[in-house]
Amino acid sequence: MKVALGGTFDPIHDGHRALFERAFELGDVTVGLTSDDLAPELRDEDRYVRSFDERRRDLDTELADFAAEYDREYDVRELTEPTGIATEPQFDVLVVSPETETGGKRINEIRSERGHDTLDIEVVPHVYAADDEVISSTRIVRGEIDQHGNVTPDRDGRPERA
Repeated sequence: MKVALGGTFDPIHDGHRALFERAFELGDVTVGLTSDDLAPELRDEDRYVRSFDERRRDLDTELADFAAEYDREYDVRELTEPTGIATEPQFDVLVVSPETETGGKRINEIRSERGHDTLDIEVVPHVYAADDEVISSTRIVRGEIDQHGNVTPDRDGRPERA
């Protein structure tokens, strides 16, 4: 099976790892990584996002481990629009988080309009931090939690520019 998923992944955390794991359980994975221009447009909060190259490097490290564990192939492609690669005909499944499920439905509408089969949409539940709030990159950047959801009250978070 050919699996698609996408995101900004800055920084990568256990919620992302849950998405990656489910994707690799299902098949070979193509990850759309938001471009430097698109990433800020998709943020709920205005915050510094590291460069595509930096995010790609970290993403490759994470994905290589999952690919080896599941004996799967993966590819990372640049996303320049929100619906990204998933509108292309070769994919069978789209892995999403609860907040991106609506986008997955929109992708299926576009696929139908283009005469492609719709994708199975796999919704991976949120991963929660020790404080019972959802793990998110924004919370990590603010210094509230670490990548595993441990509460970090003495951490300042990420500076505006690295």
